[in-house]
Amino acid sequence: MSLFLPKLSCKKHVDDVIKAVAEKVLVLRFGRDEDSVCMQLDEILSKTSHDLSNMTSIYLVDVDKVPVYTRYFDISYIPSTVFFFNGQHMKVDYGSPDHTKFVGCFKTKQDFIDLIEVIFRGAMRGKLIVRSPIDPQNIPKYDLLYHGI
Repeated sequence: MSLFLPKLSCKKHVDDVIKAVAEKVLVLRFGRDEDSVCMQLDEILSKTSHDLSNMTSIYLVDVDKVPVYTRYFDISYIPSTVFFFNGQHMKVDYGSPDHTKFVGCFKTKQDFIDLIEVIFRGAMRGKLIVRSPIDPQNIPKYDLLYHGI
C-alpha cells in the first residue's frame, strides 16, 4: 500500500515538506516499507488520505535513509508517526510519557481520522498539544527508554 503515498528519501526533502505544508496537518510515518506493522499502518494511511486530503498531507520516511530525524525524534520503535502543523511539531497526549509521536499502528481507520481531526482543530486554535481522542485500549503500549545526550 505504500506505493500510493509519497516518500521522502533525504533530510532536505523532509525539511522542505515541513516548511511547505501550510494549513494542513503534516503526517510523517517513520518506518521501513518491508516491515509488516508498517504495511498495516500504510494501508490505513493510504485508505484515509483521500478522505482527509483537505486536512492532511501524508508522507512516508524510511528510518534508514533519514537518520538525522530518526535520532531527533528518538525513533526506537517502528512505525512511529509524527505530526506537524505550519512547520510546528504537534504533540498529542496519548496517556503515555511520550507526547512527541504515535508508536505502532492504529487499530482502525476511524482512530486515525479522529486523531487528525483533533490535531487539526487544536492547531487551528493555536494549541501545540492536544488530548488523544483514541480509546486508551486501542493505543499500543511500549516501554520507551530515553537516552541522555
